Amino acid sequence: MEMITPQSSTQVVRRLNAKFTQNPIVFLGSTCLLLITLYAIYLILDWGLFNAVFSNNEAQCAAARGNGACWGMIHEKFRLIVFGRYPFDQQWRAWLACLLMLLVFVWSASTKAWQPNRRLHLLIAWIFMGIAFFTLLSGRLLFIPLNPWLTQVPTELWGGLPLTLLLSVSSILLATPLGILLALGRRSRLGVVSGICTVFIEVVRGVPLISVLFMASFMIPLFFTQSSAPDVLARVLIGITLFSSAYTAEVVRGGLQSVSNAQYEAALSLGMGYWRTHFSIVLPQALTYVIPGLVNNFISIFKDTSLITIVSLYELTGSLGLALNGDPIWRPYKIEGYLFIALIYFVFCFGMSLLSRKLEWTLKIQTPSAQTN
Repeated sequence: MEMITPQSSTQVVRRLNAKFTQNPIVFLGSTCLLLITLYAIYLILDWGLFNAVFSNNEAQCAAARGNGACWGMIHEKFRLIVFGRYPFDQQWRAWLACLLMLLVFVWSASTKAWQPNRRLHLLIAWIFMGIAFFTLLSGRLLFIPLNPWLTQVPTELWGGLPLTLLLSVSSILLATPLGILLALGRRSRLGVVSGICTVFIEVVRGVPLISVLFMASFMIPLFFTQSSAPDVLARVLIGITLFSSAYTAEVVRGGLQSVSNAQYEAALSLGMGYWRTHFSIVLPQALTYVIPGLVNNFISIFKDTSLITIVSLYELTGSLGLALNGDPIWRPYKIEGYLFIALIYFVFCFGMSLLSRKLEWTLKIQTPSAQTN
């Protein structure tokens, strides 16, 4: 073990003295900022760890209120926060559905899963997971009831983490191809197609998501009869998908503009048509360039699902309000609840960020054009 000698301590003092002599204002400002940061960390640890209550004891939480956190509230309201109004005796299905999605997500983060000879397997796994996820939550296999093996649960009772995952993943999978088509349409030489795509993108990007959700929830049923109108979950999914596709289109359009004209000319010289040129040559390169932007858009979609509470669907943040607003005993501990929700959001968003970096690195290695450009 290396010992601190008088000579090394003298060197530290000399360096600090040199820093102070060069710019004393910056040195003092940095020192004050460091002390403030350390003090803030101490206060956070003191509140969230040292003086915190970890058992769901109402008396202990009440005694520690103002001095320490009450993490026992999470234990008391865990199932209601994570699963919302989903039937208590059927919540094992929601657990299993979330577990399947997490397993596929972890597999997608593997470098081997994106090798050219295994991408088809990954696609099949996502399709199977989607069918299994919907079947477990609804109790129906492709709209076929599975009674008496699985009890049917209406979408109005879906909530918490399963609803957040369902809406975010479904809207990402639907908005990405739609955004690619919108980006190609905006760059089209056909004036009508380009104009329609441009107007759609600019109008959708110019309004907040709350407005889109309201319009999707209350205007879509006007185009259907009362018996054939889609339920509120489908309407919300349509609204989030259309909203996200406009932002995805602009990200993809930036990638398309980064592809040199020589790529188009080379494809035309080989006799390749418009669609084959784009799907075989242009889009693979363009999407590789904009992976960080696309994943940033996916993270925004995941967090934007918290707005669906306004149409009476209770995802994670809505389930937290549902769990605490009607309980005067645990209502004062909303800060702990929101910190717990923030941790869940951070884990998933950071996981998508790591997947983005790994996918970008993998595709740059496998795509020679990404290395030369």
